Parts: sequence; structure tokens; C-alpha cells
Amino acid sequence: MPIDIFGFSIGKTTKEQEVEKNLKQESFVSPDEYDGAQQLNTGGFMGSYVDFSGGIQDENQFIQTYRSLSLYPEVDMAIEDIVNDSIIMGTDRKPIKIDLEHTNLSENIKTKIYREFDNVLKMFDFSNKGYEIFRRWYVDGRVYYHIIIDKDNPRAGVKEVRAIDPTKIKKVRNVNKKPYVQGHVSVPLISNIEEFYVYIDNDKKSHQYTGASGVKISPDSIAYVHSGIVDTTTKKVVGYLQKAIRPVNMLRQIEDAVVIYRISRAPERRIFYIDVGNLPKAKAEAYLKDLMNRYKNKLVYNQTTGEVRDDRNHLHMLEDYWLPRREGGRGTEITTLQGGQNLGEMSDVEYLQRKVYRSLNVPLSRLETQNGFNMGRSAEITRDEVKFYKFIQRLRFKFCSVFTDVLKKQLILKGVLTEDDWNDITDLITYHFNEDSYFAELRETEILKERLQVLAAVEPYVGKYFSTEYIRKTVLKQDEQEIEKLNAQTESEQTAVQLMQMQMQPPDQEVPNEEPPQ
Repeated sequence: MPIDIFGFSIGKTTKEQEVEKNLKQESFVSPDEYDGAQQLNTGGFMGSYVDFSGGIQDENQFIQTYRSLSLYPEVDMAIEDIVNDSIIMGTDRKPIKIDLEHTNLSENIKTKIYREFDNVLKMFDFSNKGYEIFRRWYVDGRVYYHIIIDKDNPRAGVKEVRAIDPTKIKKVRNVNKKPYVQGHVSVPLISNIEEFYVYIDNDKKSHQYTGASGVKISPDSIAYVHSGIVDTTTKKVVGYLQKAIRPVNMLRQIEDAVVIYRISRAPERRIFYIDVGNLPKAKAEAYLKDLMNRYKNKLVYNQTTGEVRDDRNHLHMLEDYWLPRREGGRGTEITTLQGGQNLGEMSDVEYLQRKVYRSLNVPLSRLETQNGFNMGRSAEITRDEVKFYKFIQRLRFKFCSVFTDVLKKQLILKGVLTEDDWNDITDLITYHFNEDSYFAELRETEILKERLQVLAAVEPYVGKYFSTEYIRKTVLKQDEQEIEKLNAQTESEQTAVQLMQMQMQPPDQEVPNEEPPQ
């Protein structure tokens, strides 16, 4: 097993084989990979250069922004709804199960895969930390795990998986090109594509990677899954919280403005017109300040902590107005300035709160705490809830890639499957998450109920206008594998019933011959 710089390699991946196939066809365009990898058009490893931070569209800066947004109350509440619906914890069943029913593997191989998948879940400690892992992936928009094996005994499989801070590791794609001249036109053709990961400890070293800094890691040693949302312009991965940045910033500003306006305009304030006579300007100002210091109390609103205290060195929120008036005016006068109107108006804040929830694909009905959960029929469930359920399904499907990646290494290293065998079944593997959503259960029940009602209506016409196979495929929506499985189960159950009936029948008793009476 060759060791590639750092980590391990289990051979050519499907992606590398596809790249080689494309290279044989001499393309001048690299394969389109929306995985957020930083593409380098350089001549080799030592000439590579990756800027980990400091750019205008820096991913690390985005990650820090997402983490700060997740602490905001409205965003945190929306994330709680998303993660709680995605990962169901606290049940007797496992949070996630693998399904191999659609594969053509033998039962022995399936049993081994099921056992190895349980080992993978134990490595992640997913039964206890599944909520935190999913939340970290959702907030950061990506997650990296270092796959650790015993190099002296690689057939023992994966020993441990360790989470890596996304700000310290990046995926890099090094594209080498060669010139191709056709007439007077020169076009660069791709000669080689190298993919690897680069790890830099940002706490101790520079944020930049060159051949002399950072660690080059083999792709097989890293399990990486991102959000699936990639900016088509910059080819950088963005998180699910990207759309919420602007609404949250606007919500913060409007909330601060509302608090400041309420405190500053809530009370009525006095206006002092002080008669300064013919005093010179300097003496008039001194006289006015003396009166102000004698009668005035300044209250201050601290924007950071939200405290109101007596402080003369900050922003004055409650203060009277002192205005000098020269001789010939109306003399000293004290009037009042009325407080602000409509201080209870919160429509702007509520509008931005709804906008934050829309940006995170969470139904607005969940923002209203007085709205209880509707336990009625599925037809009464709002359209937003249906869209939210589909959004949760997409998140689950994308997140499962991290299990698929680790399971692949585990099976190949232990010799359960070859790489070619894995490539044949990888598209047929599905995952099932725990479901406690009443909507999901109610929807399945009503679908089955409607199908049985249609089946009862067309049953008199079976054998005359419709065949049994047509009814099972069209009305009951059963596929070939499901039909075979149900037929086998039905036959086994009928055989078991017949055996039971035979055992319950009493043995035949011989009737003794009685002599007829004389």
C-alpha cells in the first residue's frame, strides 16, 4: 500500500480514473468539480501557493461569520428546528441506518457491511454526538475528518476518525498543462491533475501555504463533505447561513435603533431658555454651564451591554435643552418637549425576523410561539411545512457522504469489497434516519389508505380488465424487487399456516367393530 506524503492511499479513485480518461481524450478544460477546491495552475508541488485568509472572498472569514451568526437568538432558534428535525436522538433505535436492499450483494456480504457501518457510527460516536456533528456541519458549511489507520497493519481497517477545524485545512487541485499549437493558435491542454489536502495550524504558522509550509495530505486520508452550495463565480463553498447575513445585520441595526429611540423619546424633556442679559459670550456660556451642572442629570444608554446608567462621558440619551436668550427677549422660560409617539410599533422588527426565517428555509409558523402544532390530517399541514420536510431530506442526503467516504475505506482496507465492487454499489446505497415527524407518519398512512380504497374499487375488474401485476405496479406502486419479496413472504406464511393446521388436527381414531345383536 503506497504512502502519499502523509496519510494513506488505497489506489486510484473513480474520480482519478475519470480524469485519466478525460486526459486521454485531450481536453483543454478541467473536469468541473463543484467541491470548493482551490485550483492551481502551476508546475508542481513546490510552486503551489494557497492563501488561507486575507482574501476578499476568504472562506475562513465566512466560517467565522457563520459561527457568530449562529449565536444570534433568531438564527439559533431556526438552527435548532433544522437540526432537531434532521437528527432524531433519544430513541431506542439508532439515529441512522444503512439500507442495502437494492444491491445484488450476497447476504453474507450485506451482514459484514452492516457490521462495519455500526463500527463507523461508533467511531463518530454518532449516537451521543450526532446532534453536535450535524449542527457543526450545517453552521460551517463543511466538515473534515482525518481517517487514521495502522500503517503496520492496514487490513485492520480504520482505527479512528478525528474532526479537523475547517479553517485549518483546504482541498487543493493542482492542474498541470502543456502547450498545444494548432497553426498560429496555442491552446494549453491538461497533462495532469493532482488533488490533495493542505493542513496549516493557523494558530502557530502563517496563513499561507507554499511548498515549505503546511502539510500535504493524501485525499484518501480525509473524509470531506460540504454544503453543496458553491458560488459559481468564485468556485468557493458557502454555507447555508450565507443568505441570512444581510437580514441578521439589518435586524441588529433596527433593534438597536428601536431601543435607542424608545429610551431617548419615551420621557418628556424640558427646554430651559435662560436670560443672559448683556453678558459677553464667554461669561454667558459659563453662566449657562453653571446652571446646567446644578440642575441637570444625564442618563446614558450603553449600546454594547444594554445598561442605562449615570455617566457624563458617553452618549447622552435623557437630557434637557438649555438655550441662552439675550436681553430684549421674553426672559427666562421653561417649556416641555413631548415624548415620542407609537413607541409600541414593532412591525419593522417583525418583518426582519420573518426575513431571517425565510432565508433559512424555516416555516414562518414556527416563529409564532402561540401557534401550536396541528395534529390534524396531512391536507391541513401548510405548504411551508412540506417544503421544510423536503429541505431536511436534502440536508440528510448531503450529510451522509461523510459516512459513505469512511465506510468505503473501511470495507476496502478490510477486504470486504474491492474498489470496483464498491463503485458498482455506491449509487444503490441508501440511508434511513429516525423519523418522529407526525407529518411523515400521517402522510404514509393516508397514502396507504387511499391506495387500498382504489384497490377495493378495482378489485371486481381484476382478471377481466386489469391484471394482478398491473394492479400491484400501478395502484400499489410496488416494484419488481418488492413484489418478489412479498410473494416469498406470502408463500412462507401460507406454508407455516398449513403446517400449523396439520398439527392441530386430531389423529384419526379407528372405530372398533361391534358385533350385531343376536
